[in-house]
Amino acid sequence: MTLGELPDYPWDQLTPYIDQANAHPDGALDLSIGSPVDPTPEVVRAALREHADAHSYPTTIGTPEARDAVVAWFARCRGVSGLQRSNAMLTVGSKEFVATTAFFLRLGEGDTVVYPARAYPTYEIGAVFAGAQGFAGDDPAAWPESTRLIWLNSPGNPDGRVLGVEELAAAVSRARELGAVIINDECYAELGWGDWSGERIPSILDERVTGGDLSNILACSSLSKRSNLAGYRAAYVAGDPQLISRLLTARKHAGLIVPAPVQAAVVAALGDDEHAVEQYHRYLRRREVLLPALQAWGLRIEHSEAGLYLWGTKGDDSWATIEELAQLGIIAGPGVFYGEAGGRHVRVSLTATDAHIDEAARRLIAASPGHSAQAQ
Repeated sequence: MTLGELPDYPWDQLTPYIDQANAHPDGALDLSIGSPVDPTPEVVRAALREHADAHSYPTTIGTPEARDAVVAWFARCRGVSGLQRSNAMLTVGSKEFVATTAFFLRLGEGDTVVYPARAYPTYEIGAVFAGAQGFAGDDPAAWPESTRLIWLNSPGNPDGRVLGVEELAAAVSRARELGAVIINDECYAELGWGDWSGERIPSILDERVTGGDLSNILACSSLSKRSNLAGYRAAYVAGDPQLISRLLTARKHAGLIVPAPVQAAVVAALGDDEHAVEQYHRYLRRREVLLPALQAWGLRIEHSEAGLYLWGTKGDDSWATIEELAQLGIIAGPGVFYGEAGGRHVRVSLTATDAHIDEAARRLIAASPGHSAQAQ
């Protein structure tokens, strides 16, 4: 088959609202795309400098040290013990892994790729690349018999929804009935709020989920958010070693290799929890400022129990709320970008400086119905 027509890149549709926000007399505040603004930790930059003499080709799967760091991190921070070096592989960021996996698993016409009802668009694009059928749905009982690949995203982007052990186990059980590969995208797993702030968010690799059998199960994660390494394109996969080996062969042919200095940076980042805790508290502070301001303005926040976004609705079409925010000089993400189920929601990112978060909160509160009534 040949690659079919791709949809337009969704963020291009936001341009007129960005222009509107830029026209605000006090300037625009970008709370749309979740790109980190805080410094890359010095421990990571030092590792990059130390390994800058990278004259040899790196390995596609990742250095033994990097894979050992992934295994140790899963045990220490995710409660997943018993993994070995063979259970881990590096990827060039998570997005390329999401986009290419269905194709590399040789899915095609007649096969279905499942992803959440409210989902990062690349899950669907991965199905398009493979020539497979996409299916947006959260109920395992509704997943079609033709399903061959299932993407979960817990904690979720855009809605911050967390799947508990029982929900993950039900999804794995259904995947086994269907003979499908199941992968959980877990890149926000260390950013739990509210009831999850003192609890470990479950991994799909948790033995309570898998029953000790990792067959056809993977978890993927990234250092972009945890360690402010979005520009490094540093991510990793863990789980079924046979499935990793199968994907590795295709990835070797495609040349999907994490640069050697970045592989050393992965070791440094995963080996240091102090900077991740510091970053967590930065985001917690921003959330505590922005959440009540959005609520005062009239946005009903749903889910958002983990991750870097606040997911909410006024009950209006996404674009109507986006325009209202743009009038305040605030740029947010239209929920419709994440599927039909998000058509009346917006996604507001915490990845802005403290000053910009504070200013956004000030504008929201000043424009809130309660504030307007008090001013009268």
